[in-house]
Amino acid sequence: MKPRERILRHLRGEPVDHLPAMPITMMFAADRLGISYREYVSDHRVLAEAQVFTARKFGFDYVSVISDPAREAADLGAPIQWFDDQPPALIEEASLLRDKATLKTLTIPEPSAGGRMADRIRGVRRLRELVGDEFLVEGWIEGPAAQAADLRGVNRLMSDLVDDPAFVDELMDFVVELELRFAAAQIEAGADLIGIGDAAASLIGPRFYERFVFHRTRRMIEEIHRRGALVRLHICGRTRKLLPWLARLGADILDFDWMVPLDEARSQCGPRQVLLGNIDPVSVLRNGTPALVQEKLEQCFRQAGPRYIVGAGCEVVRDTPDANVHAMIDFARSHRPDDSYSA
Repeated sequence: MKPRERILRHLRGEPVDHLPAMPITMMFAADRLGISYREYVSDHRVLAEAQVFTARKFGFDYVSVISDPAREAADLGAPIQWFDDQPPALIEEASLLRDKATLKTLTIPEPSAGGRMADRIRGVRRLRELVGDEFLVEGWIEGPAAQAADLRGVNRLMSDLVDDPAFVDELMDFVVELELRFAAAQIEAGADLIGIGDAAASLIGPRFYERFVFHRTRRMIEEIHRRGALVRLHICGRTRKLLPWLARLGADILDFDWMVPLDEARSQCGPRQVLLGNIDPVSVLRNGTPALVQEKLEQCFRQAGPRYIVGAGCEVVRDTPDANVHAMIDFARSHRPDDSYSA
């Protein structure tokens, strides 16, 4: 069974030969190919080569264009700080929308017209050319809270939730339209699945999540589905209090960070929701042993049940030992979904 087929069948609830594995790799993939991270995020051809090399070396079931959160914001004119071998960073004190009035002057750029969004779109197309139907190809966009924070600055946004909710509504509506255009271009380029990263959502709590983020995220998921792609939602951090809302979003995959117990996620999200994760990428995957990696994955699998995909709680840290990543994939290859029912 090909890796792409394995994921698609698993998401449909059909029999598969073993559990799929979809760990997030960015700096880890660049290092394995022996390139700087600046090269990785600047040239879609290099990113695609590193992703395919890493997927084949370790036995992943997918490849992805996830790289950094500064693509959309950069194309809108936000200042970006570049580093030789680290992800580019948005500059909080110089955020594009540090003056809220600037939002009125913004127009949504054509994602494929040039710039950093266009490079990601070309990355999707290049991955599809390289892997055909062997691996599932994942595109990536920012979620409503994350992109709003990227543009306004996370600290300003947290104050705006209380002080100026009308502005937050306007900003997040703009973000949704921006991201849906970006997602559509990646789907047209060949993405099977769109990952939505919404790290800032873990900072705002249930009341603000329901008020500002929930309905917008659900709309994004519905529109991506309408365009024929699947959705993986990844929110870094502590999201236990958001589980009742995450359960109702309709995402094909909910990808949880290590702070969320998967038995609790399963209880809140119901038996059909596919869960991904979520061993600690530092204390377990990077600093542990292969035996510990497999022990913790076994615990995740028992808690999540058969509707489960193997992965870490967040990005695989760049200096994670190869042996530990191999242990993760060995676990996936040695377990079928129904094995979660056995003692």
